[in-house]
Amino acid sequence: MSKMYIDIGGTKLRCELFLNDIILKEEVLSIEVNLIEYIEKKISKHNDINFIGISFAGQVDEGVILSSPNIKIEEKDIKSYIFKKYKIALKIENDLKCALIAERNYTDESNIAMLFVGTGLGSAVSDNGRIIRGEKNLACEIGHIPFKKAPFLCGCGKNNCIELFASGSGLEKWENYYDLPKFDLEELSASEDKNAKKIYKNFIEALLVAAGNIITLFNPKVLILGGGVVRANPYLLNVIKENIKNYALLQSCEDLNIIISKLKNSSLEGAKLL
Repeated sequence: MSKMYIDIGGTKLRCELFLNDIILKEEVLSIEVNLIEYIEKKISKHNDINFIGISFAGQVDEGVILSSPNIKIEEKDIKSYIFKKYKIALKIENDLKCALIAERNYTDESNIAMLFVGTGLGSAVSDNGRIIRGEKNLACEIGHIPFKKAPFLCGCGKNNCIELFASGSGLEKWENYYDLPKFDLEELSASEDKNAKKIYKNFIEALLVAAGNIITLFNPKVLILGGGVVRANPYLLNVIKENIKNYALLQSCEDLNIIISKLKNSSLEGAKLL
């Protein structure tokens, strides 16, 4: 029997199909796919699939998609839909919690916090080996804490989310607002344009506020950084290390280990462990 694992974020969908001893890999732009249609096409082509594991960049509880700020979704009760129609077991989990499962499996630490900066801004926390979930699996949604007001809306419907300032989608919205070219972080920092410098300054401040809140609230032993923006800008690790004591409880910073994830795609690896 075959198994299919999917990691869908605001930018890309990655899929790995395990067909006996053969692994098929695919990567497409998220905007080009409907998740249900994508799954059903794979099922029709490989009718021996008996399990689907999904890492999803949005809020998920008990197999139901509650919210997807950066992904268009038509069928929210995806677990029930697939099981009723195809009798295939499906598990879907928030992408950061999937990443946390993988990182926890990779490291010996039980008190781990994660801060990922990609299309969105996300976090997840393991306390004494247990994932902090909250009532509806919504705990640790760091991207949607209030920061500053923006002249546009977050995918969640608010205009003051910290994700609007420290994320790939946030950077793009600000660049469009100020009619700037699509700069990367270092170009924003080096630009002579005052608005570009403002975007960069707000990004760094928002990133530090997010990291400081996570460290102060959850007191982890390890803070793991990841996501496409971090991978493209590894110097952000030193920015956080050098400044975090100004943004977090000092006692929580003692013996804290801040690192960049060593896993190539921890969210997809976590989906494989569902």
